[in-house]
Amino acid sequence: MSHPASGPATAAPALPRLKPDPVPAIHPVAERAADEALRAVYEDTKAVLQVPWMGVVTMAFAQYPRFYAALWQGLRPLCESRDFVDASAALRAEAEAAAAPMAAPLPEAARAYLAGAPEAAAEIRRTVEIFSHGNMPYLLIASIARLLLEGHGFGHRGVAQPRAGLHGPAATGALVLVEPEEADAETAALYADIRATLGLPFVNTDYRALARWPGYFPAAWSALRPAIAEPGYEAALARVHARALALADALPNPEALGAEALQEAAVQDASLEEVRAVVRLFQWLLPGLVVNVAVFRHQLGGALPDG
Repeated sequence: MSHPASGPATAAPALPRLKPDPVPAIHPVAERAADEALRAVYEDTKAVLQVPWMGVVTMAFAQYPRFYAALWQGLRPLCESRDFVDASAALRAEAEAAAAPMAAPLPEAARAYLAGAPEAAAEIRRTVEIFSHGNMPYLLIASIARLLLEGHGFGHRGVAQPRAGLHGPAATGALVLVEPEEADAETAALYADIRATLGLPFVNTDYRALARWPGYFPAAWSALRPAIAEPGYEAALARVHARALALADALPNPEALGAEALQEAAVQDASLEEVRAVVRLFQWLLPGLVVNVAVFRHQLGGALPDG
């Protein structure tokens, strides 16, 4: 059941995790390819969310410019709020709790690498923290977008509580990524394995950032990989998916962003079915990404001292 954006909050719609079949083609508008107006929106998005990168999810949404403009305009005041930051923190706690049983220790060679390269270890920890924090708002945004495109409202017409101060990791410059076209043979093979294992046509930013450290990341992925085939993995993803929808549905909706308005914007760019499939793809894959990053964080906790 849906509820109007201006009405009181109700139970979150029980939307299943749903991978589109076939997987839609995506054409993310990279930051370097964005025109001046879109680049300004990207910089605003990063500033509001307090993240140093544009997620593939929002760059893929930006291939539909009217849809993305309506979505960001409608969500920006919410994303600036304490309510949204608190929801992101609650979602992170859920993901990390779900991931904990799957965090097998890193192989000894990777542990030795981290112990012998303290500067690299600190940078790896910082990078994992960036994604541990920053993936949560992206999952909430994708969940809201899916709710609306599937005809539901979200949240309630309440006043969003203002947020003050820094809530994300301290900014230390742009992320350094190993792009697929620049990868050596070993990294290319790793990326191919990630795509095949996760059933995705691309490699998320998180993995491209961590691939900077070949003494660490292949081992971290190899320690995680067996868990992905276990029933508990899908249960963890379903848990995070459900929590994201519930948190999104309970948020205030200060701009009264509704299903009809967002659907009308989407069909100015493409068919509603096409835009909906792209949104479903990301709302399906992001719970896996946040759980995987949470596993990496637990692995590091077992291999490095706190700090």
